[in-house]
Amino acid sequence: MLRIWREWHKKSRYRDVARVCVPLVTGMAATTVMEFTDRIFLSHYSVDAISAVVPAGVTAFLLLCFFGGVAGYISVFIAQYHGSGRPEKIGTTLWQGLFFTFFSGIVLLLVALFVTTPLFTLVGHSPEVQVLEERYFRILCLGGVLHVATQSLSGFFTGRGMTRPVMVANVMGMIVNIPLDYVLINRLWFFPELGISGAGIATVASWGIIVLCLALPIFSRKLRKEFRLMEAMVFDRNIMNRLLRYGVPGALQFCLDIFAFTFFILLVGRMGTVPLAASNIVISISSLAFMPALGFSFGVSSMAGHALGRGRPEEARTAAWSGIHMLMCYTVLLDAVFIFAPEAIVSIFIDAGETGKTYEDILQMATIILRMVAMYILFDVFYMIFAAVLKGAGDTRFLLFAITGATVGCILLPLFVGINYLGMGIYAAWGCIVAFIATLSLLVSWRYHRGKWERMLVIGKE
Repeated sequence: MLRIWREWHKKSRYRDVARVCVPLVTGMAATTVMEFTDRIFLSHYSVDAISAVVPAGVTAFLLLCFFGGVAGYISVFIAQYHGSGRPEKIGTTLWQGLFFTFFSGIVLLLVALFVTTPLFTLVGHSPEVQVLEERYFRILCLGGVLHVATQSLSGFFTGRGMTRPVMVANVMGMIVNIPLDYVLINRLWFFPELGISGAGIATVASWGIIVLCLALPIFSRKLRKEFRLMEAMVFDRNIMNRLLRYGVPGALQFCLDIFAFTFFILLVGRMGTVPLAASNIVISISSLAFMPALGFSFGVSSMAGHALGRGRPEEARTAAWSGIHMLMCYTVLLDAVFIFAPEAIVSIFIDAGETGKTYEDILQMATIILRMVAMYILFDVFYMIFAAVLKGAGDTRFLLFAITGATVGCILLPLFVGINYLGMGIYAAWGCIVAFIATLSLLVSWRYHRGKWERMLVIGKE
């Protein structure tokens, strides 16, 4: 056993994975802290506000993830161009991501103006919650082009394995977001009391700061000259077609992942305010596991793309397992808190001055659900890392097929029939979420071990 460990340690890539992924995890942690404090402020502001922010936020995030996922997929192209020794293509690839960003901004504007009210009328939440959902969703869509831009600009750095600028930008966004959140939600100094609208405005402002922090170094004199960025500002049909061919399925895969939770939250809202508020709190807490896993997945995907561009798939495999080992250590520690001390973390979202049966019911229900979450985040580690390798290779169609099947079979049909016709309870509904993640983990693990991804390249073999 000791000999096996020594052999593995010699070829492991813990240091490389840490160098690439830890800054991304730190950046994701900054994003998580922004969302976490955002929802804490709103949970103390009113029950209606915390009940509205997650459905509206997740629905907006669903749209933003599609456009941002396609634009951000340039990181895979840049990683493979970088690995294959073709840096002259990097500037052109960046501009294709930015051209797509401008297009997404137009679409998001139209959604904000014409789709918001019909969408949340269809959802059917209480009138008080619906009004707040519409306000928050509309603000995020109007500023969504900034979020998509952050994904394009981040891809320029992530694809080349330079993740510290992304971390710095996200931390700067957090530093602006948290105090701005508080003063805009609650009346302070000369700022008006805007409630949930203030939370949305603070989020969009933080995106603007992140874009600025990324754009300034990218378009500095040094990088403009190195990658000939001004000369590369042309529409390249070949790269754009490839970006859409691989990026759209990859973005849809991530969107379906988010959609499954969105559909879940929207249906749980029909069970009443207590199950909805408890589920919203648990989803907010579970981001403590999801965001670091997402950061590792971005880093491993870039490393896999770089390794395949160099023609060394074995390096991608080693990076994947090194990432799993590191992420699993964090997840086990988090599980210990979720299982043995759930009340401590749930109570953060409940105002200590509040009393009454409603708040006691929310606390008890969220505590039980959080223990169920401890189970599925272990499966999520394998799903996120193996899916990252497949994305880094361009095997995005399989990921789309896998998540479509899991979403229909574990989420859409069971929840729709169970909640609307069979009187499914909240714990059975969360059991469907556990089954969903476990199924995805098994499917993606099977695809990874088959090894077809080792012979794939999104940039072509010329």
